[in-house]
Amino acid sequence: MRILIVEDDATLGDGLLEGLRHAGFVADWVRDGAAAERALASEQFAAVVLDLGLPRVGGREVLRHLRARGDRTPVLLLTSRDAVE
Repeated sequence: MRILIVEDDATLGDGLLEGLRHAGFVADWVRDGAAAERALASEQFAAVVLDLGLPRVGGREVLRHLRARGDRTPVLLLTSRDAVE
C-alpha cells in the first residue's frame, strides 16, 4: 500500500515516513502543497496524510482540488492548530 505524506515539519515528516515504512507501507514524503498536487496528479496512492498548514498551497486547498477532480483517496488531516473552523 502506497501512502503520500504531506508535511512541512522535518521532524514530523521523518517520523511519519519511518513509522509507516517500519509498518510495511510504501511511503512518499513531500513538503509543500504544490508538490503534493503534482504527486497526486501523476501517481496513485492508497491514502494521504495531509497537514493543513503547508507552504505554497494549503492543505485545505490540496484536498479541495483532489475532491474536485473526483478523486476519493482517503485523507487523514493533521494540524497543530488548537481549533479548526
